[in-house]
Amino acid sequence: MQYTRLGTTGLTVSRLCLGTMTFGLQAAEATARSILDRAVEGGITFLDSADVYPLGGDLTTAGRTEEIIGRWLEGKRNRIIVATKAVARVGPAPWDQGASRKHLLDAIDASLRRLRTDYIDLYQLHSDDPNTPLDETLEALDTIVRSGKARYVGVSNILAYRLARALGRSDVRHVTRFVSVQPRYSLLFREIERELLPLAAEEGLGVIPYNPLAGGLLTAKHNGAAAPTPGTRFTLGTAADRYQQRYWHDRQFETVQAFAGIAREAGIAPTTLAVAWVLANPVVTAPIIGASKPEQLTETLAAVEQPLAADLKKRLDELTVEYRRGDAAR
Repeated sequence: MQYTRLGTTGLTVSRLCLGTMTFGLQAAEATARSILDRAVEGGITFLDSADVYPLGGDLTTAGRTEEIIGRWLEGKRNRIIVATKAVARVGPAPWDQGASRKHLLDAIDASLRRLRTDYIDLYQLHSDDPNTPLDETLEALDTIVRSGKARYVGVSNILAYRLARALGRSDVRHVTRFVSVQPRYSLLFREIERELLPLAAEEGLGVIPYNPLAGGLLTAKHNGAAAPTPGTRFTLGTAADRYQQRYWHDRQFETVQAFAGIAREAGIAPTTLAVAWVLANPVVTAPIIGASKPEQLTETLAAVEQPLAADLKKRLDELTVEYRRGDAAR
């Protein structure tokens, strides 16, 4: 495993981050603990979660993932960098969601209880909330950091112009600034290369991309001619429609077929190659990798030790350039 700083902060994180959204639905607690143990054995020290996880669940399951992590963390807290998120709906009341001061102050306390810890290393907005003034959100996050409940704050799923505005407002008001951004990024979704990644590079933000395997499509194990495999995120509860809309299209399967051919020629597992391509972007800090079984981590962990030759990266860039422009069929 390799390690790096999160953006321009002094915080050191592993070059891969373990995503935990499968814990509690796709992966039962015993399996989740095995995945966590395997990740740590492989050198991963960086975990990402959210108060709404597990993926595909509903209000009755929200928080289950953090509870599983909290039980596993006992006796290990000082060796793990913990990131989690809030904004998604986690309760029946209209204020049980969003980035208002009320919800964020409630949400951080609830996450701390579930994670059984006194602080969170990286507390992130799960998405932008256009219904709450940016200043209110940023001041709430500043309160959270000054109280010691979080060390740093970041944001996920945000447009570049909104992120730029948030950074500007933080600077003007002298409140805690985002240190990282968590966008979707893979060979099948490269639109963030146009504006978001240049902004992150210029502002010194850490970049923690999720979906580096495009929901599993880049493992080359799915068949577009057949129905999605039961138990995957393409069929999983509330997540199924979202993932099918993102990736389950003829054009994406044609690209994956060509990608798998390149992987065979290179003698590299498709999973390893897809993650290695994300790691090869100098703006990327740590891609988020996930698993529903511990053995699935073997090929993703290998990506850190798989330097990507310039000619191979160029072939992959050229194969997927349409997904950078955002005009591929979705």
